[in-house]
Amino acid sequence: MRDGELDSIDRRILYYLQQDARRTTSGDIAEKIDISASTVRTRLKKLETSGIIRGYHVDIDYDLAGYPLYTKIICTAPIAERDDLASRAREIHGVTAVREIMTGHRNVYVNAIGEDHDDLNRIGAALDALGLDVVDEQLIRDEYVCSYHGLLDEAELEAEDEPDAAADTADAADAADAADTDDA
Repeated sequence: MRDGELDSIDRRILYYLQQDARRTTSGDIAEKIDISASTVRTRLKKLETSGIIRGYHVDIDYDLAGYPLYTKIICTAPIAERDDLASRAREIHGVTAVREIMTGHRNVYVNAIGEDHDDLNRIGAALDALGLDVVDEQLIRDEYVCSYHGLLDEAELEAEDEPDAAADTADAADAADAADTDDA
C-alpha cells in the first residue's frame, strides 16, 4: 500500500480475509497468492495501522443464540445530527449494527435483536427518545455476509488461477515490502 492506495497484493489479502478471517492465517494467504507469510503479516499490519482493516467480526446466528427476532429499523435523522444520533443508537441494548445513509430521508438503519416483541418495542422507543424518527421496521429472516468480489478485477481473478502470474506479482511485492522495511 502506497499513499493509501491498495495494490493487487493488498486487494487479494483483503479478499481472502473476507472469506473467513478467523480460519485464515497469513501462511494460508501467502500460499494462495504465492508470497511469503512475513510479507502478508507486514501488509496486514499496514492495513490495520492505516485503518483500512477496522476489525475482525463474528457472524452470529441470532436465532440459535436465543434471539429469534432480528429486525432492521429504518429511521430518519436531521442531517446535522445524523452522525451523533447514529453513534448513540449503538449504545442501546439489543442494537447490533447502525448504518448512516448519505442522502434523503431514511438515513439511519439500525439492526437489532430481541427475544420477543417487547424487546423490539423497547428498542424502537429508545431510538425515538434519542430523536430518531422510526419510519419502518422489517423483520429479517436471515442475513448472509459475503466477501466483496470487486476487490479483485477480472485480470486478478484470472491470475489466482495461474500460479506463474501470481508468482511474478508476488516476487515484486516481496521486494517492495523489503524495501519499505529497509526505509523504516
